[in-house]
Amino acid sequence: MTEPNTGPSDAGPSASEPPNTGPSTTGFRATEPAIARASGGGRRTRSPRRARPTAVPPAGQRPAQPRPGVHATTPRFGYGTNGLTDLRLEDALVLLADLGYDGVGLTLDHMHLDPLAPDLAARTSRVARRLDDLGLDVTVETGARYILDPRRKHGPSLLAPDPEGRNARTRLLLRAVQVAADLGAHAVHCFSGITPHDIPPTDTTTAWKRLEESLTPVLDAAATARVPLAVEPEPGHLLATLADFHHLRSLLGDPAPGLLGLTLDIGHCQCLEPAAPADCVRDAAPWLRHVQIEDMRRGVHEHLPFGDGEIDFPPVLQALATSGYQGLTVVELPRHSHAGPELARRSIDFLRRQTGGKGATTP
Repeated sequence: MTEPNTGPSDAGPSASEPPNTGPSTTGFRATEPAIARASGGGRRTRSPRRARPTAVPPAGQRPAQPRPGVHATTPRFGYGTNGLTDLRLEDALVLLADLGYDGVGLTLDHMHLDPLAPDLAARTSRVARRLDDLGLDVTVETGARYILDPRRKHGPSLLAPDPEGRNARTRLLLRAVQVAADLGAHAVHCFSGITPHDIPPTDTTTAWKRLEESLTPVLDAAATARVPLAVEPEPGHLLATLADFHHLRSLLGDPAPGLLGLTLDIGHCQCLEPAAPADCVRDAAPWLRHVQIEDMRRGVHEHLPFGDGEIDFPPVLQALATSGYQGLTVVELPRHSHAGPELARRSIDFLRRQTGGKGATTP
């Protein structure tokens, strides 16, 4: 059972975003931390950092994954801020760094880098500096429930009956692409939305046409910003499965994986895919640009803490380690903010044990 957040949110950027401690920065973060961990876990210490390109290489020039001869690597773990909504963004970032996470799945929402509030570029620059100070990488997520409509969850979607509603969602994604570019993020996450009631069940083309038209300008912006768009199959949505993702790719002219990629949610694989989650990872490897992870039960779309569902995690983590995927694998517990700090600690402990690493320490 989840607990609603009934308290008032802090107003203004000073309450939810890191303070402005220096001159504004622009553009991409140029490097990715090579982490040296203390023997007991906890906040990462600085070591020489391996260079990362300042942007995603142009579409068509990235090798497909998995690559021949790829070496197994330990997955790099993050935690989603949609599971830490009772914390200020500054506090959430420090918590994750202290626990030893490699990065953060940053959901743009009213309490965390509000994409619709004034001075977005300046606030984004402050967050970029803070991420760099803490050695955290980032993926930008766009699943905030009520960011556009305070009464309709995830409304309006890319499939909304009203063209202006669809345009509002597209504009939000365009802002997310710019934020991702300014943060040096690995990808921008999005999803389709549910098929609206104005489309009859017998109509198999209208919803997909709306999705194609709504995402085309976002893909154009992503290509310009050189940040991949990572579409998530979501149970109950028009685009619900890996097969649906490939259908969208075909409608959009089969863009390169570095432009139109996949957000793979491991729990969703357990929930509804015909293949086992580890097989889903292997099947999806060439298109992986973002990964979310949590426990789940077959046929029930409920994000659960590790150990509360049915997923066998060692094969999943091994498949990720050998997939060639180098982005973040982000714990996704959006209904558990009331216990966010403790679940963040328990989650990294679990994942480190599964991969043979050391767990977190209490910050």
